[in-house]
Amino acid sequence: MVWLSRALLRTYGRFMDDLRIYVKGGAGGMGHARLGGEGGKGGDVWLVAHEKVTLKRMKDRYPSKRFVAGIGANSSTVALKGAKGKDCEVNVPPGISVVTDDGKLLGELNKAGDKLLVAYGGMGGCLATNFLPSKGQVHMIHLDLKLIADVGLVGFPNAGKSSLLTRISHATPQIADYAFTTIKPELGTVMYADHKQITVADLPGLIEGAHANKGRGHKFLKHVERTKQLLFVVDVSGFQLSSTTPFRTAFETVVLLAKELELYKEELRTKSALLAVNKMDLPDAQEKFNYLMEQLHNPQDYMHSLPKEMIPEVAVRFKEIIPISARTGEGTEELMMCLRRVLDEEAEKKIEEYQKKQLRALHLSNV
Repeated sequence: MVWLSRALLRTYGRFMDDLRIYVKGGAGGMGHARLGGEGGKGGDVWLVAHEKVTLKRMKDRYPSKRFVAGIGANSSTVALKGAKGKDCEVNVPPGISVVTDDGKLLGELNKAGDKLLVAYGGMGGCLATNFLPSKGQVHMIHLDLKLIADVGLVGFPNAGKSSLLTRISHATPQIADYAFTTIKPELGTVMYADHKQITVADLPGLIEGAHANKGRGHKFLKHVERTKQLLFVVDVSGFQLSSTTPFRTAFETVVLLAKELELYKEELRTKSALLAVNKMDLPDAQEKFNYLMEQLHNPQDYMHSLPKEMIPEVAVRFKEIIPISARTGEGTEELMMCLRRVLDEEAEKKIEEYQKKQLRALHLSNV
């Protein structure tokens, strides 16, 4: 049996995944027409990714949410070339996309230390501008946080994702027997005997139509993009959101989850995935699991009975399918070892691809 120690990833109060802020580059300095002097350029506004920053802390610390760079110095008889205005550096959390109010993507900051210029300072006054300065850029921008985790738990409400996270990491998400218990992402870490750690994100449950932003659709799906590995979690007995919605078998649940990911972003079709079939401690679970395995191995024999709009264009190919019970712990250690193995294989694959790319570049440079 593999020894695992558990640790809860640090959290910072109420979770925020979007913050709208005002950024303004500094105005340029006045030129000196008589002496031909140039005013200093206005300061720029930069975003800098910092590990200890959260969007909530930013909001609390800067309630006005305004970030303005310094004004460029005027040209003078003492200094014909005016000094540049002071840049404004704004610390933000890693893992954010930066989007303007009109939807233009300015860039992303994926890791600590990344920098992004979001508002240029204005030009200083010079001969070309009749010695008049220009104003700095102004933007209202959204800091859109997308979690970066090794593993993202994907499943409909009440599939047992929160219970699974509790079991493998001693995290303490809210758990109850009704849909939408999880309303914010929960993070946990698992440490292996060799001190290797993986981060696991329990993401808010999605529903049919999530790709069209039903329920918490887009808030859920944007976090899925930033996980290395997907772990589908389904109830072996099936799922029904409410008395007014259709009952879905475990097989239909898998198909629907795949379709929602595909409709949101086609690239998610090829993301590495595993399947955990939960609640194996319930009566008749083994019989239902065996039937699900038959359906997954021969999907073409069962897809014809489903509505066309439910069927994904590309069938999900799971690297592993593991029966578990998050309540009793059955199968969870095997699941964690599968996650570890798949993540290691993906890392090795990327290293090999990088080495091949370097060798090709070296070969071409020697031709």
